[in-house]
Amino acid sequence: MTPFTTLSGIAAPMPLVNIDTDMIIPKQFLKTIKRSGLGVNLFDEMRYDDAGNEIETFVLNQPAYREASILVAGDNFGCGSSREHAPWAIADFGIRCVISTSFADIFYNNCFKNGILPIVLPEDQRDALLKDAEKGANARIAVDLDAQTVTSSDGEVYSFEVDAFKKHCLMNGLDDIGLTMEKAAAIDTFEAQAGSARPWV
Repeated sequence: MTPFTTLSGIAAPMPLVNIDTDMIIPKQFLKTIKRSGLGVNLFDEMRYDDAGNEIETFVLNQPAYREASILVAGDNFGCGSSREHAPWAIADFGIRCVISTSFADIFYNNCFKNGILPIVLPEDQRDALLKDAEKGANARIAVDLDAQTVTSSDGEVYSFEVDAFKKHCLMNGLDDIGLTMEKAAAIDTFEAQAGSARPWV
């Protein structure tokens, strides 16, 4: 997993509330077990018409936001079913950070396991960043995970809270497999000892 330390990028404003995981990645794209290739279908039903053409008014189809790496969203982002394909699609598109006032718990935890930083801010601060994001590609928002700050294009600094263990994992690029592999030497030692003590197993 790619470590997350700092990020400076274009933020796309998406003030809709209750964006659920089916809106993030519709059910017909859940057949794959690969983490790559889903970015093209991120927000598919809002992004394309029935003929597969881009809807020009959708924020990520606008030239200013095609390279967005931060999403500033409405309340209760990631609600609905617990599909891990949702953070897979977000990450594959290139978004590394989502800022909202609240997240669904399962989606929130899945973000950390897939290299995405979900940031919870009070409504007034989130709204200020939404307004900042509306400036387009010329306005870049900076995120510093170590300092736990978000800095607007105008230099306003907002602090956020994050669980220390989740922070450690994200900064060091450790998903569940990575955490296990940190114990590889101890696992090998145990297996060798167990094999000697119980050769019949």
